[in-house]
Amino acid sequence: MPEQTARLDFVPAVTAAQMREVDRIMVEDLGISLLQMMENAGRAFAELTRMHMSGLNRRRVAVLAGRGGNGGGGLAAARRLAIWGADVRIVLAHPKGALAEAPAHQLASLRAMGVPVNGPAEAVSLVAESDVVLDALLGYSLDGPPREVEADLIRAANSSGVPVLALDLPSGLDPDRGLPHDPTIRAARTMALALPKVGLLRPEAAGYVGELWLADISVPASAYERFGINPGPLFAESDLIRITQGLIDG
Repeated sequence: MPEQTARLDFVPAVTAAQMREVDRIMVEDLGISLLQMMENAGRAFAELTRMHMSGLNRRRVAVLAGRGGNGGGGLAAARRLAIWGADVRIVLAHPKGALAEAPAHQLASLRAMGVPVNGPAEAVSLVAESDVVLDALLGYSLDGPPREVEADLIRAANSSGVPVLALDLPSGLDPDRGLPHDPTIRAARTMALALPKVGLLRPEAAGYVGELWLADISVPASAYERFGINPGPLFAESDLIRITQGLIDG
């Protein structure tokens, strides 16, 4: 897929609170389910991974998945990557019983396909043996530093020397202030969903975000109207675009 770059004067950004309200509008007002958005996120994240790897056949991909929506997007990406020929290994931060409903649905599909699912104890070796690591641990609902298992998985990814791609924002990064908690993923590429979170654009975040990409998860412009945001036809040419600092209105 050829690289697409945003060709607008600016790309608006949203706060975590605004994105929570957008998610509510999507589900409650527009009837677009979390699973639908998760599928779109996973498809785009898998595509970004394929672009990063310049092909997937037998390439080793470790997916670090949390218990919430961010983890579900990573699991949806894992399914696509496995179908496309990658050697995918899942590392769950928490037991399957702790997953929210939508991520649990994604996990069930992976298990039915025979994709290996591992616990945190196997993370260090799986990450070290991988060609790329997908960070789907923590999303924009982060409240304070990563805790316990997630923190250990972030440190394992950062110390491995393996390139990391982050979903929505690097795990551990404050979505509004852009301040990196201890620890925070250092990503080679970050794929934001719908619109970038404002923290991704802060100077403090620059060493953690890497290349910034943006993916369409089917949010209509009307969902942003109450915030006075008009994103315009961001995805008219592609549902996955690279964003450069000069094109962002933070």
